[in-house]
Amino acid sequence: MATPSLPPLLTDDRADQLRRALEAAHYTVDRVIERVGEEGQSGLQRNSTMAALHHLGDARDPLACLVRLFVLQQPLPEVLAHSPFEGPLFDALLAAGIVERTGAGDKVRAGVDVRPFSSPDDGATGWVVSDLHPGLDQRVAPMRPDYVLGLSPASTTLAQLVNRAPVATALDLGTGSGVQSLHLASHADRVVGTDLNPRALQHARLTMQLGGLDPSRVELRQGSLYEPVAEQRFDLIVTNPPYVMSPPTDERLVYREGSFTGDGLVEAVVRQAPAHLNEGGSLQVLGNWANLAGRDTTERLADWVAGSGADLWVIERERLDLFEYIELWLADAGLSTSHHYGQRYREWLGYFSELGIESVSMGWITLTLSGREQPDVTVESWPWQVEQPVGQALGRRSRDLTASRVDAGALLTRAWRLRDDVIEETTGRPGAEGPEHLVLRQTSGLRRAIECDTALAAVLGASDGDLTLGQILAAVAQLLEVDEHDLTADLLPRFRRAVEQGFLE
Repeated sequence: MATPSLPPLLTDDRADQLRRALEAAHYTVDRVIERVGEEGQSGLQRNSTMAALHHLGDARDPLACLVRLFVLQQPLPEVLAHSPFEGPLFDALLAAGIVERTGAGDKVRAGVDVRPFSSPDDGATGWVVSDLHPGLDQRVAPMRPDYVLGLSPASTTLAQLVNRAPVATALDLGTGSGVQSLHLASHADRVVGTDLNPRALQHARLTMQLGGLDPSRVELRQGSLYEPVAEQRFDLIVTNPPYVMSPPTDERLVYREGSFTGDGLVEAVVRQAPAHLNEGGSLQVLGNWANLAGRDTTERLADWVAGSGADLWVIERERLDLFEYIELWLADAGLSTSHHYGQRYREWLGYFSELGIESVSMGWITLTLSGREQPDVTVESWPWQVEQPVGQALGRRSRDLTASRVDAGALLTRAWRLRDDVIEETTGRPGAEGPEHLVLRQTSGLRRAIECDTALAAVLGASDGDLTLGQILAAVAQLLEVDEHDLTADLLPRFRRAVEQGFLE
């Protein structure tokens, strides 16, 4: 078992002091937004501090000082920076590099980002410790190779797609600053967070300390992929691995790039997951995968789980051509204005050409150790809007698949209920006798839709959990004056599909 190789930024006592200081200053998500205003918050999403600074004005209270120091990354006179913290604590922050002197007069600045965190979806709260945002106020600077990413759109997306059902054990693979471990601790009895980057574990430990999490419940280990948990199995594994497919270089950013060729890192995460899951357990990945010339992507991804007894559900949320993909990640690395930009761009193009990569898909991967004799492999494109958090809907997939695969006799003798989140939509010309289109749509989760004819709409609408499907089909056949056998043969496959897609339970 590998443990973090760098010493903690703060001792438990000092971290507890810092947590109390942050609490005393009311340094929380809601209070920060209140102080910088909605305009300030919107500005920060554009990497601009001007609106937030305008709303703060000349305020010098502890909360205003913390916002300027950590959120807005502004240098402060040491006397102001000292104000939220009691004497010895400020010296400990300086020694740890959490704050540092600028060398210009008596001013100090943040050395790391300490950001308030709150999730309304699962109740997780605390403060996330990471490296400073390098692009604030349009400052563009290359990142250090062992950069530790903090709260980001990717971390939020992963948190929203994770199934929050209670579990005994969970693995946060590639924990980074510890964001996902905070989430997991809200519904897992025990969490293990792993990372190859020792600085990431150093920051994640302080995140856990500030969150008041018991080390016996949340453990951090250093190592690559599943190496730190070689003999362990979990009920849930979540990861936003360093999936960026960049050409080999000595300047890799550990938080986003591994040493694997192409999408080999994501493949390794998926292939090795069944050996680390309990029966019925799931792996949930936010990542990307390559689309290769002359190779069917569905067949290629299915090969990753062949013989494992695991279902695989891959949802492509976006597909980028090579130029979009390269420009995205060169900008992310702060290289947009670098004189090396053109050279690096051509290196990436050459790398993708060598590997036969035509485009890159970005999205969600869910693997479930179902133990099914014929595991399900579904690869689909779903670029449309979903209702967040989508984790509950993704978590129902295995159960819905099991229900949809019963034989025709069991399907007909069960009483089904249309889920409460399903609504009916009709469209047609004004004054027409009936609608031209009738659609049943989910209002949560993936927000899937089924276009129905009169018969299917009647059967689904009557599915309220009282009558069996067979009884409903008999009644609808009589109402429509059609042969019950023919109606059943026509509707049964479509009804089965509605069960599989989560319309019924």
